[in-house]
Amino acid sequence: MDHQRVIRDVTVRLPMASSTPEACRWTVTALSRHTPATISVLLAVHDRLRCVAATGAWQVFATVPARTGIVGRVYATSVPAVVPDVTVDPDYLPVRPDVSAELCVPVLDPAGRAIGVLDLQWSEPTDLELWRETAQRVADRLGARIAALGGPPAESRSEKLLRHAAALSSAPTEGEVLGVAADAAREVSTLSTALLLIGGQLGPFPTEPSDLETRIRAELTGAGPAALDRMVDRAHRYGAGYTLGEAGHPPTEDYRPLTRAGVRTLVAVPVGPTDAGGVLLVADERALRPDPTTVSLMELLAGQAWTSIDRLRTLARLREQASSDPLTGLRHTGPFGQRIAAATPGRTALLAIDVDGFKTVNDTYGHQAGDRVLVGLARALEGALRHGDELYRIGGDEFVAVIEVSRPEEAVRIAERLTEAARRVGRTISVGVALPRPGETPDRTLKRADQALYAVKRQGRDGVHLSAA
Repeated sequence: MDHQRVIRDVTVRLPMASSTPEACRWTVTALSRHTPATISVLLAVHDRLRCVAATGAWQVFATVPARTGIVGRVYATSVPAVVPDVTVDPDYLPVRPDVSAELCVPVLDPAGRAIGVLDLQWSEPTDLELWRETAQRVADRLGARIAALGGPPAESRSEKLLRHAAALSSAPTEGEVLGVAADAAREVSTLSTALLLIGGQLGPFPTEPSDLETRIRAELTGAGPAALDRMVDRAHRYGAGYTLGEAGHPPTEDYRPLTRAGVRTLVAVPVGPTDAGGVLLVADERALRPDPTTVSLMELLAGQAWTSIDRLRTLARLREQASSDPLTGLRHTGPFGQRIAAATPGRTALLAIDVDGFKTVNDTYGHQAGDRVLVGLARALEGALRHGDELYRIGGDEFVAVIEVSRPEEAVRIAERLTEAARRVGRTISVGVALPRPGETPDRTLKRADQALYAVKRQGRDGVHLSAA
């Protein structure tokens, strides 16, 4: 193999390439005339390596995370990889089932920074060391030409939107969803400012808000809820709208707060349903002409943002339902166990509560009547507790209140308030009170509260008993 000829054949047309993809395709085509290898050029685009040119294969990787596989390793380190046996390299990414050897070299710009890789894979014996030198020289010439053409291909707006969509789907909070969506809107639209207005509230401030965004937020805050509602209603009533940057056309009254802030270009897109959603505002103080494709991308982004918000709200509802008693709405055993595990010795009182004669209600009037009694009693007990006190239903007619007190007598007084509240709704309860002892397990504290409760039962019910310290 005349490797000098290989280099000449590959590089002779590179100066004539008018674009980076064309330079990559010519390189791959020319190399393929001299070797049966599967050849590809992958260039860095944002946080991935994108396959810009490749020889035929049943399937190639369109993109690869920047540190994945042999190609990612070479890109990250700028060190060529010569792999005589791919079966022993844990980083090998299978492209063809018959591949036995791989050679991957970095594509560097004139400053020596890696901008991608040139990868060759063989299914038959070959002189890898000789090809290593040839491939690196070809890659160096390709890198120089790519730099002269302006660098690797830019990420398309659709690719940017897909990247942000992935971030939206993994955002852990509604505030982060709004922040990611605003960042995406700015980057994809190329307008300077983006805000989401959901449920009458503006999304979180970015780390470094532009002057325009600061002015917009101030104007919207000053305009008041009614003005914000009109803006949202307009978007949901009529759909997405955008300015054309033409002078002499005043805005509708709904957008006066924005024009007072200096907005001269605006894309407004409805987000979510009419009754619970909002609006995405993408703006600029320059008079520009957003094209319809930009508006379509903003609509897709708004849809993805709402899907993420709705998912988080659904998960929150499910978590609440999973930790709450479906009859009374009180929290039940799961969160109760977590709460008493954090009890402070001498200051956290447990009040074990049992409804007197509840079995008779069920037996005489039926379970629906019993359920009504429990719901009414739960509301009465909640109303008798202080702010910060917590009430749990841990069994059929069994409740526990967890309260913070400064001394045992305070816990007894609160327990007596509960008994009075029960009497006001026509029921009586027995309450046992216990405060955790140093080193005592939560289960033991609850058992002492239960023992105090049964002491009340033995004494005739409708009362309070404090467990010994």
